[in-house]
Amino acid sequence: MTSDKNWEELGRKNLESENDIVMARQLVRHYAKQLRMGIVDQTRVTTAVSELLRNMYNYAGGGEIKIFSGLVDEKDALIITCSDSGPGIEDLELAMSDGYTSGMGMGYGLPGAKRLVDRFEIQSKVNVGTTVRIIKWR
Repeated sequence: MTSDKNWEELGRKNLESENDIVMARQLVRHYAKQLRMGIVDQTRVTTAVSELLRNMYNYAGGGEIKIFSGLVDEKDALIITCSDSGPGIEDLELAMSDGYTSGMGMGYGLPGAKRLVDRFEIQSKVNVGTTVRIIKWR
C-alpha cells in the first residue's frame, strides 16, 4: 500500500500503550472535524480507527497510524493507514467474516470497521505484519 504523493499528511502517532490509542482516536476526530465532516461521520471514522488500533495493540503489541487528506477516486477524503510489524493474519477471508474471533474479542473488529467507512483495504503477511487503510469521504 503506497500513499499518493498528492495527499497531505496531517499527523502520525506511534502506538505503544493504551493511552496512545486514546490520543490517536482524539487526533483522528480532530482532523475529521477540521475537514468539516458531520458528527455522524466523525463518530464512524473514529470508531473504525479505535477498532483497528485495539487490534494492533492486542495482537501486534503496537504499530503506527498515519492520517492524510487528499483525493481518492476524485473525492475529498480522510485517509488513515494503520501498520504494525506483528504476527500478521493467516486467513484474511476468515478474519473479515462477522463473528470470527481468534479468542481475544467479540469478532466485530475488522468487519465492523469496514462497515463504518467508505473504503477499506487490508494487506497482511504472516510474521511480517498488517497494514489497514480506511478512507472516509468528506
